[in-house]
Amino acid sequence: MSAEELAPHYSAFRVAERLLLTGHSHQAWPDVAKEGVVQAWEDAALHADEKWGRALEKAERVRDGFRLWLDEPGAEIALDQNTFGLVLRFLSALDLRSRRRLVTTDGEFHTLRRLMARLGEEKTLDVVVVPARPAETLAERLAAVTDERTVAVLVSAVLFEDSKIVPNLGQLASACEMRGAQLLVDVYHALGAMPFPLAEQGLEAAWLVGGGYKYLQLGEGNCFLRLPPQAEDLRPVFTGWFSEFAELAREKVPGAVEYPRGGMRFAGATYDPTSHYRAARVLDFFAEQGLTPAALRENYLRQTTLLASTFGVSGRRSDFGGFLALEVADAEEASRRLAGEGVMTDSRGRHLRLGPAPYLRDEQLEAAATAVNRL
Repeated sequence: MSAEELAPHYSAFRVAERLLLTGHSHQAWPDVAKEGVVQAWEDAALHADEKWGRALEKAERVRDGFRLWLDEPGAEIALDQNTFGLVLRFLSALDLRSRRRLVTTDGEFHTLRRLMARLGEEKTLDVVVVPARPAETLAERLAAVTDERTVAVLVSAVLFEDSKIVPNLGQLASACEMRGAQLLVDVYHALGAMPFPLAEQGLEAAWLVGGGYKYLQLGEGNCFLRLPPQAEDLRPVFTGWFSEFAELAREKVPGAVEYPRGGMRFAGATYDPTSHYRAARVLDFFAEQGLTPAALRENYLRQTTLLASTFGVSGRRSDFGGFLALEVADAEEASRRLAGEGVMTDSRGRHLRLGPAPYLRDEQLEAAATAVNRL
């Protein structure tokens, strides 16, 4: 579907009138997303505490949406409002007494960067930080520093600063498995921007964390943790009562904490289900409009190629995700000045990030590029 055909479905966000090049951060929501929000309110009003059966159906629809993008129909998936809670539960399930080494990079998303830095300050864990660039050799370099002391390796599939894809993660997964370490891959900047067939990536034994706030247009509160088979042997210390939601009426054994099988093993606690109602409706909209992984990848490659050619940026766009990053002297100031001209972008470090979206016309991208070139 063309941008001209899609844009009317986003009338509340006025995407046809605005230069919203923040598709890598906060895409517009289709108008039907509001239907999900209203349905959540109506279900609560009609059913009160009995709403949870319907809410859990929406949660399962969200899981199915992530399964589609991972091309893993049977994936066991835990949900949470943000990746922070999911990463904490993952870490709390590891044996940090016998293995105290965490390996990560200097190119991870802010929650992980901050958490790893703080854990490193405590000196109870050895946090090894590997330079993320060059991305072409990152997986190999991470594997080289992963040893029998390493409990987990944490890395992104697509770097959030410049959209560079990290290749050969399957080889890193094999190295981790051979040395008894867990591998956690952040796929936030992959899902929605490119197909990410888990098996083809060789990541069957990896943990994947991500969400739908960006390219999938699901809004806040829609994050996930894909569990590998070995998760069934782990017992997260940070565990919420939703992990025993299905057995609340059963008599408890004093002093024993039991865990269910599957994604609920890493569940949290009470949450606002409105986010899942909204997301479920948006996922249905994607299916109705033919916004498939392959179709969206083709679109993002075309749009980012158009932008790159405008600025004379070289390199194969197939090596990148769904946005274009430009190195500028003061990226934050450049983004601020562009906002003053009605062009919405953002910055990370020295990179000005331009994120297209399927509802933006080529002339909108060209108008935004003209504004950037005037800086």
